[in-house]
Amino acid sequence: MKALKLWPMLLLLLCMICAASTPKTKVMPDTTNALSMREQRIFRPAVHDEKFADIAHSTARNQCEDTRPPQALTTPDPPMVLADSDGPVTVSLIVGADGSVHSPLILQGGDVRQQQAVLNVVRHWRYRPATCNGVPTEAEAKIEFSRR
Repeated sequence: MKALKLWPMLLLLLCMICAASTPKTKVMPDTTNALSMREQRIFRPAVHDEKFADIAHSTARNQCEDTRPPQALTTPDPPMVLADSDGPVTVSLIVGADGSVHSPLILQGGDVRQQQAVLNVVRHWRYRPATCNGVPTEAEAKIEFSRR
């Protein structure tokens, strides 16, 4: 019974001994600076160019006299790893009547990691929705991400 009361104390003592015997590594300031410079060179934010188009609904006639495209509220650029020879990454998406992004799809460019990074960022974008005669409606966008 006394052994059951002592085990937390023994466990704490063992943890303290292990922590004291673990060697501490020092990061040299030059190494940290070199790494941050390399990250800035590799992970550059992309620049995006948006082109919007109305979505033609089969049940609705085109009766919009006053149309306005979506307005970007939060559209941060994704970090992209692009070589000099890499071309732009093109994404197609739908801006819903609620202003959120639906169905983003990579049309061309980039490798799997770049495509996943772009899709993860684009899914969280928010817009003021497009309007048709003052009523919020959906709009399709084609966005091209390229190096600055």
